[in-house]
Amino acid sequence: MPTSRSNAVWEGKLKDGRGTFAAVSGAFKGPYTFKTRFEGALERAGTPSAKIETAAACTIEMVDGGPKITKMELTVKGVVPGVDQATFARIANETKAGCPVSRALAGIPSVTVTATLG
Repeated sequence: MPTSRSNAVWEGKLKDGRGTFAAVSGAFKGPYTFKTRFEGALERAGTPSAKIETAAACTIEMVDGGPKITKMELTVKGVVPGVDQATFARIANETKAGCPVSRALAGIPSVTVTATLG
């Protein structure tokens, strides 16, 4: 089965920023804001981001005769003044661990986050 992909971009501080998301296929897209984003880990850490881009790749395979999500790969790129690579990666992984969507999808055998500054 194919891997479905989507992207999201957030610009600005938590409360004043804005974002967009889209499926690479074009099947869906739209804006999101503070109200739909919950709370920001970087801002709570005292280092608000200037821009965050996230891409997701969701792999579905046939398991025991039915489709199952077997892998979710998240790639996060950020512009975060005052944060080094190790701190950004740590915060990204902490955010994944506390994310309500990640927790809802905890049965997926492999969920990874690759976080880079740039």
